[in-house]
Amino acid sequence: MSKLSRLTQTSLLLASFFAADKVLAFGKSMLFNKIVGLEGMGIFGAANNIPDYLSALLSGGALGMAFIPVLTEYLDRQGRREAWDLFSRIINLAFVITGAFSVIIILLAGPLTRYIIAPGFTPENQALTTSLMRLDLVAIVIFSISGLVMASLQANQHFLLPALAPVLYNLGQIFGVTILSPNVGLHLGSIQLPAFGLGLHGMVYGVILGAALHLLIQVPGLIRYQFHWTPILELKSAGVQRVLILLGPRVLTMACIQAYFVARDNLASRFDAVGVGALNLGWTIQQVPETIIGTAIAVALLPSLAEFINRGQVAEFTQTVNRALRVMLALCLPAAALLALTVRPLAQSFFGYDAARLDMLTACTWAFLIGLVGDTWLEVAVRSFYANQNTRVPLVAAFFQAVAFVILALILSSTIGLAGIPLSAALTFTTQAIVLLTILNRRFPGLLQVGNTAVRAVIAAILAGAITWVSLTFLPLPVVLLAFVSLLAGGLVCLPFIWREIQLLFNL
Repeated sequence: MSKLSRLTQTSLLLASFFAADKVLAFGKSMLFNKIVGLEGMGIFGAANNIPDYLSALLSGGALGMAFIPVLTEYLDRQGRREAWDLFSRIINLAFVITGAFSVIIILLAGPLTRYIIAPGFTPENQALTTSLMRLDLVAIVIFSISGLVMASLQANQHFLLPALAPVLYNLGQIFGVTILSPNVGLHLGSIQLPAFGLGLHGMVYGVILGAALHLLIQVPGLIRYQFHWTPILELKSAGVQRVLILLGPRVLTMACIQAYFVARDNLASRFDAVGVGALNLGWTIQQVPETIIGTAIAVALLPSLAEFINRGQVAEFTQTVNRALRVMLALCLPAAALLALTVRPLAQSFFGYDAARLDMLTACTWAFLIGLVGDTWLEVAVRSFYANQNTRVPLVAAFFQAVAFVILALILSSTIGLAGIPLSAALTFTTQAIVLLTILNRRFPGLLQVGNTAVRAVIAAILAGAITWVSLTFLPLPVVLLAFVSLLAGGLVCLPFIWREIQLLFNL
């Protein structure tokens, strides 16, 4: 079977599991909102910022991205035994460093919350945020192992178990929401679930459970590929040094990316915990199409792009990236139009917010959706640089994006309110993606040729939006059914215009 057809199969597999993951994540958000509301969601989201920062730097984020190209080369040239020796050294190092930083964060959690994460929260909410943050670090230590296991399986071209891991992670969180958090057990028909009354702490215990499941589901993959663990720390190993050389710029890149999330919630906290909750929920909604379309394709691409570069197959590299960009553009523009029109009725039906909170959530979601294409393109752009073992250019781009975001968000949030924060994110991330792809296009001419696709995608988005608006306005149906019928009608009308790119998806 050819490499390109395998990429298609992998992308569709990942998209399916990512879709299931996002359905579970949305269900979790609905349950969480029912129990603690937007304010509780805001506190929980703020508490995750610093632990997520650490996880992004030291597990599947920075280290995983720097690790895959080197491990792929080891597998290709030196064999699996040498690759697993390298894996052992890296995972041992990650565990030790993550544990050490976790202790430091536990000691500094109070000042971090008061002065960096949520300066706009009330003292009571700041204290709760601090407590949740400390507890959440247990999950991060688990992820320091699980994230690298995921990267190692992907380097072995195994994607099924890594794709299942986020689903299990969400199931753990749902257990926390439905069983551990409530004071009164939820009803499933005639069955009343037990309740432990742990509030937001129950949600964090669910996160810890989910992290453990995230790791355990991948263990059979390690067994299949004859994993062996060596209890050593050897910084002088050639492979470890190569990973660390790639890791340095990647750590700084992820630091810039995570600084965006910290700055985002810092600014949103000035609109109180409700503002942070609305912002995070809007981002969660936007992440449904972004993950299914962008992340699924980009994750599947990285090992194969690294192989193309290792083997000098420049034409295949250029063609594969170009196809991915065109598919993302054709799918994301109509998806953004459809979600923008249906988010308010769906949110009103699912969450039951008052008009003010609906306005806040809708505005944040619309602003995030403006950057949907840019977010998916950025996933491919960054991985394309890493396939070339170039981590410096993404670092510079991420730094300027973070600085530009803070400046623009300060200006827009003071003039147009909370929605100015996600709008700033959409504009700066899209700019970052275009700059990176333009640089790549100079080395790989033709990589960014998407003009014809762009025209048809715009037409498809306009028609999809028009049909969806007409359906929402004139069809006499219950709200939820009306929203789904409108989404279906809008999606069907745009298909003829983007059919060429849908065919490309099956021929990556």
